[in-house]
Amino acid sequence: MAQDRVEAVERALTVLESFDSPQESFSLAELAQATGYYKSTLLRLLASLERFDYARRGDDGRWRMGNTPLRLARRHPPSRNLALYVQPVLDELARQSEETASLLEQSDTGILCRLVALPDQPLRHDLSPGTEWPSRGEDDPRLELSGGEMLYRVLENDEGMRLWIALSGPGGRLEHDRCARLLEAAIRQLQPGQNRQEDA
Repeated sequence: MAQDRVEAVERALTVLESFDSPQESFSLAELAQATGYYKSTLLRLLASLERFDYARRGDDGRWRMGNTPLRLARRHPPSRNLALYVQPVLDELARQSEETASLLEQSDTGILCRLVALPDQPLRHDLSPGTEWPSRGEDDPRLELSGGEMLYRVLENDEGMRLWIALSGPGGRLEHDRCARLLEAAIRQLQPGQNRQEDA
C-alpha cells in the first residue's frame, strides 16, 4: 500500500536500476538523466549506496556498481530459488491435469529433472528430482516412456538456463488439448505478460 512505501529507499533502488545497462560506468549527469533526479539528490543517494558498497565512485569521477549486489547474487543464485515459485505451480498443474508435472533443465550430459509434482493417481508416471536422461535434440527434452507420453513448454528465463515445464502420463489417458492449455496457463503464470506458444 502507498502508506507502506519509503520514498528514499525507492529512489535509491531507482539509482541501482540505472546500472542495469551495457554501459559500465556513469557520470553524475548521465545518472541524473537516467533517473530524473537532481544532482544534489543523486549525490546523497549515491553516498548511502557507496557506504554499503552498492555503488562505487572511481578515480575518474564516474560511478560503477559495487561488490554488494554481486555478493548477494552469488549467495542466492536463481536456481536456488526455483522451488519457491515453480513448485506451487507444478503442484497445481498436477492437481488440475491429474498427470505428473515437472521442471526440466538442459544439463551438460542431457536432460535433468529439477522439480516434480505427482498426481493422486495409482497409475502415473513416477518421476523424481535428479533423474537424468539423454537429450533427443536441442529443443526436445522428452523422456522416452513405454506406453506413456510427455508434453512440454519452454520456460524462458533471464539466467540463460534451458528450462521446460512438462506433463507426462499414460498415453491413452493424457489429453493433449487440455494438457496443452494447462501448460500454457502455467507458463503465463510464471512469466507474467508473456504468452509462449512452443509446441511439443
